[in-house]
Amino acid sequence: MSKLIDPREGVRVLLMGNEAIVRGALEAGVNVAAGYPGTPSSEIVQNLADVAGERNLYVEWSVNEKVAMEVAAAASFAKLRSLCAMKQNGVNVASDFLLHLTAAGTRGGMVLVTCDDPGALSSVNEGESRHFARMVEVPLLEPGDFQEAKDMTKWAFELSEEIRNLVVLRSVTRMSHASGNVTLGRLSDARPKAEFKYNGFILDPLEGPVVSAPVPYKHTLQQEKLKRVREIFEESPFNTYAGPEKPDLLVVTSSACTLYSREAIDVLGVKDRVGLFKLGTTWPLPPELLKKRLASTDQVLIVEEVIPFLEENVKILAAETAREIGVKTFFGKNDGTLPSIGELNPDLVAVAIAKILGIDHVAMPPEYEKKATLMSFAKAPNRELTFCPGCPHRASFWAIHHALLMDNRLGFVCGDIGCYSMAALPCGFSTLKTLHAMGSGTGVASGFGQLHRFGMEQPAMTVCGDSTFFASVMPALVNAIHHRAELTVVVLDNSGTAMTGFQPHPGLKVNAMGGDVPALDIARICAAMGAKVEVRDPFQIEETRETLIRLLDQKGVKVLIMRQMCALSPEKRAKKNYEVKVDEALCLGETCGCNRLCTRVFRCPALVWDKERKKARVDEVLCAGCGVCALICPAGAIRKEEVA
Repeated sequence: MSKLIDPREGVRVLLMGNEAIVRGALEAGVNVAAGYPGTPSSEIVQNLADVAGERNLYVEWSVNEKVAMEVAAAASFAKLRSLCAMKQNGVNVASDFLLHLTAAGTRGGMVLVTCDDPGALSSVNEGESRHFARMVEVPLLEPGDFQEAKDMTKWAFELSEEIRNLVVLRSVTRMSHASGNVTLGRLSDARPKAEFKYNGFILDPLEGPVVSAPVPYKHTLQQEKLKRVREIFEESPFNTYAGPEKPDLLVVTSSACTLYSREAIDVLGVKDRVGLFKLGTTWPLPPELLKKRLASTDQVLIVEEVIPFLEENVKILAAETAREIGVKTFFGKNDGTLPSIGELNPDLVAVAIAKILGIDHVAMPPEYEKKATLMSFAKAPNRELTFCPGCPHRASFWAIHHALLMDNRLGFVCGDIGCYSMAALPCGFSTLKTLHAMGSGTGVASGFGQLHRFGMEQPAMTVCGDSTFFASVMPALVNAIHHRAELTVVVLDNSGTAMTGFQPHPGLKVNAMGGDVPALDIARICAAMGAKVEVRDPFQIEETRETLIRLLDQKGVKVLIMRQMCALSPEKRAKKNYEVKVDEALCLGETCGCNRLCTRVFRCPALVWDKERKKARVDEVLCAGCGVCALICPAGAIRKEEVA
């Protein structure tokens, strides 16, 4: 039995932050969950899917984040409790519906869990989701530890039902993916019946139609809800203070920065001088509680990650109440006391506190830092960012790269988010020349595909993954076909959302809960749109390259689907098609004239340069047995044999 559905109330278990959020949702009696995969949020929906059968839940990986929010909203309209989960970039995708939803209101408790990624550890930007809560005027909660992640999630559903609107719960990477002890509460045994009432008066929030109009009335009602939230937040147990009554410095913080701040104060030994005010309810701010704390000191340090959201909101309240609390000196991101980008840590917070208080403190002695830097260069193995051994993307971009070279018109490739983003790097032969949001590669390329009328002769290409195709490429492809763009679209179909853990998508025959569902065929969809469609195996490099060269010369929108399963997929893992070895008698080493093409250019991690023999060899442990390297060796020294 999963520890997430352990019925024992009061026991302590070790939970990852995302698992704690899931447990909180289960204790709240969540009925429906939807999301789109994206680190650091993916475990939330997956863990709910894993226990869906035991807890009578409906859970899905939606086609994108906007649809996920719409699915969860439908459950709320039917008086069920629902959750949708996504990373910070996903909130941007969902924001169109979000603006309408929060204006119309909800019925059953509905929680949006957004997992931000300070430092962009698994993202192309740091992003920031907190400002959406302020923009759409709904409550924002931020757990400061793992117990709060559970308890606050449960409370978020109750708060949502009290105000009849969405509640946003924000986590960050270090909260989502770190682990800590959590005391379990009682699992909900509620079994509500779904019913959507819509025949009541248009202004009836529980029985009328769910619409955001009339805007003046609905917006006024939303403002009243926000006023009620402020009153609730004044008494929230998730807002805590530790320290002297009149501190020399007040640290105001939230989320994972609570842990950093607490450790920094301990390291410096300044508990008698520094007060720690942890806010779990960060929008709207509890004004009376905040005024009380601000009035107790003259200096305030605000510790938070990504944009100075909390800092600026606190300053606004301080300015409005300056006659009551006095003028304060603020420190934070805006004045450079804390870095304006990247993750924070206890050392950075300690240095900031020490500087303000005039304490001599060096977080890391120069000698230690110098020694650590030298050792990292001397002892740590060099590991570049690259495609995995046997990854079909390496073969795909090898074919694309050489097709463009042979075409000789300075053609280029537009990309977006996925494993294939690495094709902007040497491992993908620096093929990608634009890289933005999911699906934007196709939209940007369709724009380039209209520029022939302005004398542009360079052919435009774009690549996307199979999951991204369903999530966001289809509208851009429709646009390109409808407007007669000159464009070649390459769909890298590796049979799953590989980058985030092989979550299913509409192209597969299984859903999040393991049930059988119809698979949608990308080739037939593209053909139905009116595109010219071909399908190739990227491991057949020569055939793929020739197909690309031919398609580049054709007019209109062409789609080439490169279909080959990811080497790490559950179905293919540890299964080799070929045993691959280097024939030392044929390998010419550095005298080949290929500039060590296999190890320096093709760059598969399983191809290793033997410094003693001055020849290439295959690392049998790393080799996935795709056999592609045998096709690119100019001397024919790499041999492959089919595995029986």
